[in-house]
Amino acid sequence: MFTNSPFAALAEFLPPAVMQSYVVAMVVLVAAGTLFDIVHKGSARYFFSNWRKSKSRGTRQVGGGELVSLAITTGLVDVLTSGEFCNARRRVAHLLTMYGFLIHIVTTAIMVFGYPTSATPTPPIVPQLWWLGGLMVCVGGYWFWFFIRVDVAAEGGSPFRLMRADLFVLSLLCSVTLGLIWAWMQAAGSPGARVLFGLYIIATTVLFGSIPWSKFAHMFSKPAAAFEKRVSYANESRSNLPGPAEKPANLGSAREQPRHY
Repeated sequence: MFTNSPFAALAEFLPPAVMQSYVVAMVVLVAAGTLFDIVHKGSARYFFSNWRKSKSRGTRQVGGGELVSLAITTGLVDVLTSGEFCNARRRVAHLLTMYGFLIHIVTTAIMVFGYPTSATPTPPIVPQLWWLGGLMVCVGGYWFWFFIRVDVAAEGGSPFRLMRADLFVLSLLCSVTLGLIWAWMQAAGSPGARVLFGLYIIATTVLFGSIPWSKFAHMFSKPAAAFEKRVSYANESRSNLPGPAEKPANLGSAREQPRHY
């Protein structure tokens, strides 16, 4: 089960071109939804406006080499290791979900396009990584949903309370969970596997089709914001703030007698 592509068995009732077209359609939805989100929310305009303000207020010039260094640091710290999270548990859950999602989605594309039928045997490592990525998403996502969310962990709220901001994580968990259950049922020869496959497709379509209303596009805007923040600190535009107000001399300290003039 863990060494065979679950998508190769679909060729028995579904032409490979159908799944390949579906994957392409999901890529188009991601691109279109992200562009719509950027234009609708004005995140690109906000980013460049902040960039211009930072550059005009800065007291030192940031050269090209330093910009490259800051971009690399942003990629390594803020993107690859999610350095913006101070809470260790939340950071680990986020990394599990992020890397699991990337592994799961890349191996899905490899199996759908590179090994669409049983006539082209899939290298065992590919489906194994697909399962691993899916399980990482489930561990990180459900851990976050039931135990780490602020309104659940700190405020004692119900983990079943839903808001529009939860659309991305919920649709992601539904898509991956249904995909894993479908693959397991299909390998076991269960007659309900096709029903689960249909539900898996629906959940995946919601995941990629709801980008304008979910937080999916944040994975593109947050690195840009983190990079702008690092540049603003480098050119000292964020350090040009007034210092703490000095205590008037005539107030004295708590242990001194008040002074009268």
